[in-house]
Amino acid sequence: MLKVLVIVGPTAVGKSSLAIACAQKYHGEIISGDAIQVYKGLDIGSAKVSKAEQKMVKHHLIDIIDPKMRYSVKDFQTYARKLINEIHERHHLPIIVGGTGLYIKATIYDYQFNEESAEDDDFAALTNAEIYERIKEVDPEILEKIHINNRKRLVRALNIINKQKMPMSHILQAQEHKPLYDAYIMGLTMPREILYERIDKRVDKMMEEGLLAEVEALLKAGLSFDDQAMQAIGYKEFRPYFEKGADLESCIAMIKRNSRHFAKRQYTWFRHQTPIVWYDVNQKGKAFEDIEKWMKT
Repeated sequence: MLKVLVIVGPTAVGKSSLAIACAQKYHGEIISGDAIQVYKGLDIGSAKVSKAEQKMVKHHLIDIIDPKMRYSVKDFQTYARKLINEIHERHHLPIIVGGTGLYIKATIYDYQFNEESAEDDDFAALTNAEIYERIKEVDPEILEKIHINNRKRLVRALNIINKQKMPMSHILQAQEHKPLYDAYIMGLTMPREILYERIDKRVDKMMEEGLLAEVEALLKAGLSFDDQAMQAIGYKEFRPYFEKGADLESCIAMIKRNSRHFAKRQYTWFRHQTPIVWYDVNQKGKAFEDIEKWMKT
């Protein structure tokens, strides 16, 4: 099987810098496993790697689609698997890095997605909220991934539930999920209080770098807070500021809070969903040793 190095962990833990170091050391190319960095123009709020960092090593799936477009786990799976093959053809090591766990797991394991049409809206008489409540009765887990304003995904989920007679989340979980690659999955971690402090400082830095101006520019370019891209942490929290005149400080505080909660959910997801070898951020030397042993097998 083709080898793939995977680096995961919570937001702000330092995945990108480690991925760059690994790419330089092991002739690698980085595949971004982030759901937001794929969008053009969403730079500061997504903590996108800088242009200078992108020049240091080859990065993929960054700045590839317009922010008005939708991007799904199936899209990532298709792009990433194609890139893995292409990178190996260049005799380089594919390195997937990111915090969107389902994207990564769906790529390295044999995930198959139901192709039921999302266009068949059999629920025209129902509001989004009514469809949301119907799904909630059967499959509340899948709603963690679907915004109430995203009618297409709500309809698709309810269609699948009705036609398959089981929750959409159970359909995915019931699959065998056999590994398709020889993947070494390493997770970065650090004491929770230090991570939360880093998250708060990073949000402050984002504001200093012009996050508010970035959001203003995106809105002027025609995006709305109902677009998928703008529902990401770091962007959606500005909605009360622009639409209701809320004070800016409360929005910043909300970004910090949501980012900390997201980091906690990421830890929980990765610890229960994927076999990961965990390293403290100060154990990079040990990580390199283990990677080299894996590469020789």
